[in-house]
Amino acid sequence: MPLSGGRTRTTKRIRLAVLISGGGTTLRNLIAKIAAGELPAEIVKVISSTDQAGGLDHARNFGLPWEVVDWKVLSVGEASRRVFESCRASRVQLVVLAGFLKMIVIPPDFEHRVVNIHPALIPAFCGKGFYGRKVHEAVLAYGAKLSGCTVHFADNEYDHGPIILQEVVPVLDDDTPETLAGRVFQAECRAYPEAIRWIAENRVRVEGTRVRVLPPPSADLEEV
Repeated sequence: MPLSGGRTRTTKRIRLAVLISGGGTTLRNLIAKIAAGELPAEIVKVISSTDQAGGLDHARNFGLPWEVVDWKVLSVGEASRRVFESCRASRVQLVVLAGFLKMIVIPPDFEHRVVNIHPALIPAFCGKGFYGRKVHEAVLAYGAKLSGCTVHFADNEYDHGPIILQEVVPVLDDDTPETLAGRVFQAECRAYPEAIRWIAENRVRVEGTRVRVLPPPSADLEEV
């Protein structure tokens, strides 16, 4: 059975597919938020780009449906097609890229239905080649005083698409890539579930390249 949360402020839970490539720390955070009743969602599919992803253990441990679509043996187009076929079959409403490091081609019916989080403030320190430790090394090398994370709707370019939410963290004088990464990840753990909750509550409107977030619904609404 899909993992789902308890009472929330919305009447329905949004159906998520979570795409991973590595250890699944973001997946684990979403599982915890859902279990605590803080995120009105259910994870109905976990899809990994490799059978070596540690995050698959989280899917197995929590009884989540999972599958591997191996980018090493498939073209980008064929791998993408298989991912979205699986999402349609599972009636996925929102695709969540969670440490997913492969290029994916998003079909028209999933426009503004795929979200990503990047460990910097887009449009800075983003694009092809900017992922993981490399992002934080670049921030420190540049001497930036602020960094953070960006939640955005994904499109068919790296780290591109309308921005939903950004959270800022300071860059300290004695930071290393590891200490900065830890601070940014704590921001990610707050920002990603929050943005997904807004979408679940039907509060997000895309207007060209900008996103408008509507006021929250009444706290008196109950889950069915």
